[in-house]
Amino acid sequence: MSFHITPVNHVALNSGILDKNRTFVFSFIFFMNTITIKNKRFAISISEQTIQKEVTRIANEINRDLAGKNPLFLSVLNGSFMFTSDLMKQINIPCELSFVKLASYQGITSTGAIKEVIGLNESITGRTVVIIEDIVDTGITMQRLFDTLGTRNPKEIRITSLLLKPDNLQIDLNFDYVAMKISNDFIIGYGLDYEGLGRNYRDIYALVNTENE
Repeated sequence: MSFHITPVNHVALNSGILDKNRTFVFSFIFFMNTITIKNKRFAISISEQTIQKEVTRIANEINRDLAGKNPLFLSVLNGSFMFTSDLMKQINIPCELSFVKLASYQGITSTGAIKEVIGLNESITGRTVVIIEDIVDTGITMQRLFDTLGTRNPKEIRITSLLLKPDNLQIDLNFDYVAMKISNDFIIGYGLDYEGLGRNYRDIYALVNTENE
């Protein structure tokens, strides 16, 4: 995916749509304002409207599949806080929610460096556990979390992720609820950050190729 930077801080960007496999693809050109964070330029790639539509779809699937199971949702901080908030507003079955931390991102690449799970105080023995993640890249971090939870004897573990990069996956896990599959662009917004900044944006932005600037 390539971008052309204009002198007026606008970028020619392919607008995104979802194909039948829930993969985010690009279809036509339009001009969009960009944002700059620490000398990196980003342009909107997924709109707030598209995000909310897919969050609603996932919530409906969870409500259908997990009715009567009293699931425990585990939100992975910090990136999933917006996704978790919007998702849980639409979950209408009895459930519980807790938060854990397990990070692998540093800078604009996923290093796979893994930290221990922090914040899981509830017993999950015999429980249906639903991991809420913002993005799965290599999957190494998710595998670590999945395996760690598995040692605590849950009844089942399900995974929901706002975004998935299938071309980067290095593990074989079943992802039960995925809103959108994306390419290998580095993205920010809607909880995702670049060096701690950018989480607050409602849309999702992709890093702009600045080779021609």
